[in-house]
Amino acid sequence: MKKPVIIDCDPGHDDAIALLLAFASDALDVKAVTTVAGNQTLEKTLRNALNVLDFAGIEVEVAAGAAKPLMRDLIIAPEVHGESGLDGPAFPPSKLKPSKRGAVEVIVDTVRKSDAKVTLIPTGPLTNIAMALISHPEIKEGIERISLMGGACFGGNWTPAAEFNILVDPEAASIVFGSGIPITMCGLDVTHRAQIYEDEVETLRKMNRKVATMVAELLDFFGKFHSRFGFKGSPLHDPCAVAWVIDPGMIATRKLHVDIETSGEFTTGATVVDYYNVLKKDKNADVAFDIDRERFIKMIFDAMKHYD
Repeated sequence: MKKPVIIDCDPGHDDAIALLLAFASDALDVKAVTTVAGNQTLEKTLRNALNVLDFAGIEVEVAAGAAKPLMRDLIIAPEVHGESGLDGPAFPPSKLKPSKRGAVEVIVDTVRKSDAKVTLIPTGPLTNIAMALISHPEIKEGIERISLMGGACFGGNWTPAAEFNILVDPEAASIVFGSGIPITMCGLDVTHRAQIYEDEVETLRKMNRKVATMVAELLDFFGKFHSRFGFKGSPLHDPCAVAWVIDPGMIATRKLHVDIETSGEFTTGATVVDYYNVLKKDKNADVAFDIDRERFIKMIFDAMKHYD
């Protein structure tokens, strides 16, 4: 039986690849896609989600969510993802239209109506997920797990302490990590090990498939940013959260307690991971630290063969 999932995202180059990976999988039944402001403004992340899905021939409900964090001004990342949020390939105008419903309504309704518990896969700031849990706390019973991309045990990427997705809306992250729902945290500790290298990008291009070529063009742009920081390849952050749901054995995790720093002078947005269990608190997350990279890249390649 396929696992029912909702992808909550802010496309974003790696979000786009995460979407394609999820829809290509025989293990997942993607019930809906919801978007949030993060890598770019909500208007742009919604458009990017629609463009990617339509380009790949995917039909699904796509609902726009929060345009800003719960309590803060929005931080975006044009230096990583470009002014469009998905610079690189040229997309034709999407024929796929956004839902008339908002993201929170779609999340709540999907969870309520599902025969099996739903897994949420957020790959951007956690604003939509937090809003759904605040407004409808009863849906916790219908959520199997939250497999998210965000955070880090050992150092951030947007500040010395904080990873981008958590930094954008730390209050939302605090609500999600304190919800009691099982969480898998695919943070920088694992995603920086999930790099795709230039020769592998060329393998995608040589598939001579429309979607695989588009992904190669995404990674051309994405790789230019990361090369400035000494990366040999492009970290495929967001696909890790999807890959864990498809094949948990691919990613090594440790059950640990995670708190979110919301008021630190230098550490706001940090995921404070009690790696040595010094606090003896309940372990609220399975924190990812390693990945079988070759198996992961093969999963990406196999997913691309699913599309024209």
